Amino acid sequence: MKFSNRVDVAVPADKLFERLTDIPALENAAFKKGVEMRRLDSLEQKGAGMSWDVGFRLRGKPRQMIVDVTRYEAPLRIDYSGTSAGFEVTLVLEFTALAPRRSRMATVLEIKPRTLGGRLLLQSARLGRANLNRRYDERIKSFLRDLENRHA
Repeated sequence: MKFSNRVDVAVPADKLFERLTDIPALENAAFKKGVEMRRLDSLEQKGAGMSWDVGFRLRGKPRQMIVDVTRYEAPLRIDYSGTSAGFEVTLVLEFTALAPRRSRMATVLEIKPRTLGGRLLLQSARLGRANLNRRYDERIKSFLRDLENRHA
């Protein structure tokens, strides 16, 4: 299952990339939402190879996922890859400068099943695909609007 969107924001592309790769701020925001993140790598600088063990609740059950940064091209693109017991997830964030103070972020989120249970869950999710697309789009836009307001 694949989700994608593009959002224009009143933040320069390099600043947007910087905010979305601020690791301590992202870990803090995740913690506030009940997500536990533990860094697995020992890299000194941001880049491909960063890795986390992420624990969260989904549909009332505790879940674990290993998330890695597979591609890091500042300030243009960052790719994440996640693996859990039932799914493989990839997230691609691309940043384009539109003007000195405006940029566009394009996202692509792809979820692939690894098990029969994962396949069944994704199949049932496809029935509500329009609703999931709308919610995905709204969440990304809301997150970026908050970033935009903090930048202003």
